[in-house]
Amino acid sequence: MLAKQLSVFLENKSGRLTEVTEVLGAAGVNLSALSIADNSDFGILRCITSDPDKAYKVLKEAQFAVKLTDVIGFACPNTPGALSNVLRCLSDEGVFIEYMYSFSNGHMANVVIRPTDLQLCESILQRKKVELLADSDLYKL
Repeated sequence: MLAKQLSVFLENKSGRLTEVTEVLGAAGVNLSALSIADNSDFGILRCITSDPDKAYKVLKEAQFAVKLTDVIGFACPNTPGALSNVLRCLSDEGVFIEYMYSFSNGHMANVVIRPTDLQLCESILQRKKVELLADSDLYKL
């Protein structure tokens, strides 16, 4: 099941992340999950929000460089080796993962991935009986 993720490009300067969170907060949009990757010039904030379309709109209006991307969310046991088992199923069938972030919640871990082939990845996960997370579940975590 595909979910929408925002990618926000941020200059590496103090306060830019704060500005994003203020814009989203003022619009009543909650952050469910996020990851930040950076290099010397800029960072990329990847996030799942309670309302991705509204988040996109308000961030664009606030002059942020932002795009919406489809990602896949799944849950797996929060135990040693559980994630590697899922990733092995994908890599054995040629699925390349561009990036991933995850967060645990008790006995389960929630994982967000961006594979190069969304449909193939989703079909493999379904066939292997991996618990896919509906977009609505990710948006309200």
